Amino acid sequence: MGTRLQNKVAIITGSTSGIGRGCAELFAEEGAHVIVNDDGSRKGLGEEVVEHIKASGGSASFFRADVFQSEDLRKLIEYATETYGRLDILMNNAYKGHATSVLEQEEADWDMVFNSSVKAAFLGCKYALPAMIKAGAGSIINTASIHGLLGGLRHSAYASAKAAIVNLTRQMAVDYGKYGIRVNSICPGRIVTEGKIEFLKKYPEEVRRQQAVYPLRRPGTMREAASAALFLASEDASFVTGHALVVDGGLTAQLPDSVAEPLEEGLGLFRTE
Repeated sequence: MGTRLQNKVAIITGSTSGIGRGCAELFAEEGAHVIVNDDGSRKGLGEEVVEHIKASGGSASFFRADVFQSEDLRKLIEYATETYGRLDILMNNAYKGHATSVLEQEEADWDMVFNSSVKAAFLGCKYALPAMIKAGAGSIINTASIHGLLGGLRHSAYASAKAAIVNLTRQMAVDYGKYGIRVNSICPGRIVTEGKIEFLKKYPEEVRRQQAVYPLRRPGTMREAASAALFLASEDASFVTGHALVVDGGLTAQLPDSVAEPLEEGLGLFRTE
């Protein structure tokens, strides 16, 4: 067990799977009291994550809250402050929706993407900021994406929402820095979460494609994404705010012609065994 977040209270929305779960487990390992969250649709999963954290020596509790519901988000923040007497870290991580090109994008899916990410982050911060202002400190981390920095094929709603997250982060950093509150975002590239493991088994050519286009020749892990969030949450980042931390194995660092060479040599060039 580490001490980088010793006795800090952290809420992570959408933390029963994926990057959110990775962050919940790592934050708890570093001494935080973690409030695990999802909408409760996957019955028992929140409690399972909490038990796993506790079995590893960490402190956690589960609170069901649907990020689409303003009142649920208010109660989530209230639970933290009433249970632990404080709120040090808020990570707005939840996301739901389907994204494709503008012509194919359904209006309902567009709204779902924005409401689950941008609006939920806005409301979470709106309810969390008073407690942080009162304490004179706090760290807010928003999960964005490299899609919020660059265009990607058939990601109209997703890329637009993640770009909004990046600039909402900057705006809040400017407004609330005077209260000792830091606001940052992480911009992951492809991260292999639980759901993507089965996808990659089904489509091995996608593994080869990622090995070809990523300078590190692989996608990232949940632990690697969580480690970036941990840095931003901790005092190691005490003079970092308004920043979009890219965690993408070098994907966005390269010029297009740098990608062309490995692709031309064949997607089977890099072995997966």
